[in-house]
Parts: sequence; structure tokens; C-alpha cells
Amino acid sequence: MPILILLLLAGGLLAQDRPGLFFREDWKEIPAALPVTQEHVANPDLVMSLYGPGKAGIKKSHHDVPADDPYYIWNGDCQGTWAITLRHKTAYADLTGLAKIRWRSKQSGFRQLRIILKLADGTWLVSDESDGPSRDWRVREFNIQDIRWRRLDIEKVVEGDWARNPNLSRVDEIGWTDLMRGGGTPASSRVDWIEVYARAVKR
Repeated sequence: MPILILLLLAGGLLAQDRPGLFFREDWKEIPAALPVTQEHVANPDLVMSLYGPGKAGIKKSHHDVPADDPYYIWNGDCQGTWAITLRHKTAYADLTGLAKIRWRSKQSGFRQLRIILKLADGTWLVSDESDGPSRDWRVREFNIQDIRWRRLDIEKVVEGDWARNPNLSRVDEIGWTDLMRGGGTPASSRVDWIEVYARAVKR
């Protein structure tokens, strides 16, 4: 068989290994709320959960000025550590292989926004990779296979020991935290939207 055909076939097989969009959440364009509620989740397939001693301060925010201000999740009013997750109603996410997570965010102060996962067996994880401060909104893409994970105490939202080779083939909830209390506008984290690229595994 000609080499060109072999290369094309190999490229097709590799392309098939890249998972498609599992879910995206962009938040409803309705008035701000403190705390954010399920009413503000735009994707009907997703269930939102809030965690941590500061969860009552997780806000769905929006401002009329500037004109392009998005509808986003903000933690500036959190009086303690916090976390927010999304769970697909009918499927687990398989985050093995070429799975990715993308979001549009903006952090201020020393905030480093991290991915958190709840596995099907109840294990909670937090990523070593993070998204740091920025003067403007930006898109960050995480290759899941490049990430190392620590265990997460979801009640306190505090990181623990390194998790050795966690099984990411059935992920129940996906979310984020900066592992810190809110500090108002000068020291806070913001998420406009999130996309998860993964294979769906039926619950």
C-alpha cells in the first residue's frame, strides 16, 4: 500500500481518538444572583452544586458597563473556601486520552483557578495546573493527560496528598476553585464559560 495512503489512514484513526464536546455551560443572561442557583444554568442537561464554607458567596454576576461584560461566576464575596461543579444528568465524562477542558476566565490578585473532579467512586481531585491573574478575559485550555492531581477535601475545599494514577474514565462532577476565600474585586476569580471535551459514559 502506498505510504501516502497509510499516512492518511493513520491520521484518520488518530482523529477518531479525539473526543467531541461533552458539555458547555455559558450561564443564562438573567439578573445577577447571590448565591448562584440552578435557575442560572443554561444547559438543561447539567446540575450545579456548590461546596465549601464560603459557598453562599458564589455569585452569578454581570454589569451593564462595559457593554460586552459577560454573565459569569464570581467568588469575591465568599467568606471562606469554595467550589462549584457541574454534573451531566445522564452520563459520566471519560477524561482519559485526549480529553480537554477549556474555559474563559479572569483572575485578580494572587488567585490561581484550578479544575476539580468528583470521580464515580466518590473521590475528589484538584489539579496542579491552574489559570492565574489576567487584566482581561482569556481562554485557557487544559490537556487532562498533562495534569497531576491532589486529593481534595470537599467539605473544607483544601488540597491533600498526591493522588497516584487516578482513574478518570468515569468522572461524575467537573468544576473549579481557587482554594481561597474571596477578596472582592481586587482578589477574586471569574468564569464566563466552560467546555468539556470527553467521551460520554452512560450512568
